[in-house]
Amino acid sequence: MTHDPNVEASALDWVIRQRDPSFDAWEDFADWMAQDPAHSDIYYELAALDGDLGDLSVRAPVEVVALPADGAANDDVDETIVPLAPRRFSRRAWMGGAVAACLVGVISFNMLSRETDSYRIETAMGEMQEIKLPDGSRIAVNGGSSVVLSHDDPRKAVVERGQALFSVVHRVDAPFRVTVGDVQLVDVGTVFDVTRTDGQLVVAVSEGAVVYNPGAQNVRVDAGKRLAVRDGSEARLSTVNAEAVGGWRGGQLVYDGVPLGDVAAELARTTGIKVRTSPAAATILFRGALQTGTDEARVVGDLAALSGTRATQESGGWTLSR
Repeated sequence: MTHDPNVEASALDWVIRQRDPSFDAWEDFADWMAQDPAHSDIYYELAALDGDLGDLSVRAPVEVVALPADGAANDDVDETIVPLAPRRFSRRAWMGGAVAACLVGVISFNMLSRETDSYRIETAMGEMQEIKLPDGSRIAVNGGSSVVLSHDDPRKAVVERGQALFSVVHRVDAPFRVTVGDVQLVDVGTVFDVTRTDGQLVVAVSEGAVVYNPGAQNVRVDAGKRLAVRDGSEARLSTVNAEAVGGWRGGQLVYDGVPLGDVAAELARTTGIKVRTSPAAATILFRGALQTGTDEARVVGDLAALSGTRATQESGGWTLSR
């Protein structure tokens, strides 16, 4: 079982102190035990270990000493092996070292467990994955994305890059939390899409609501709203078609006033088509729908026609420009 290392350290201190015959802090000890049921559990585990270690026998060491041989002069001696008298160790010091060593192992194991608790979902461009969590929540991960989840706490996720659609089973006692860089999103009964690219965070809500950084800005993003924020800048809210949020899962991308640079990036993640925008075209607000199930040239051609840009094919992919 995983214990709080701070509680383990306190329990160890009580075990060691109580080995001293002059220990008289029983009232303080009782107060500490009463603070949390976990205190007594950990204390008794270590106390039992103390008892087990106390039963171990210590083998007497030996020493080679020089004794005069019978009839020999003092400078003519034989080397004789004799046992040394057992050295008396302080039980408190010995117990402290033994249990401390065990505790170091426990803490190290717990730290290792925490390090290996998380697992990462990564997708290539044009690849999608869907994960069902133990509580029934689902996460659809779009192409070119990386999302980190936890075995111990399935109610949290980290979007490192790319895009993911969260369909969350809401729980008042345990809100679902999504971390993106230094930002935290908390669900309020929700289906929402999170995109992290090039220092920008975009959150679009289909159902319910999401709270952006509840401990700081505390911005509520309701269904039909889109929040966009670049690192170090203020969040901006706009309107979005709630039914179209997460449409990339079904091969349909619908936009209502989204920068063309964001549209091109989502198209690339979803289809694997290498498409980018020139600086002048990236800020064009795009309105329209794209079907991603058609061939590459047609998808890019439709995007260019609807956005009023020109699509140029090069060795590195497609470029949309004014």
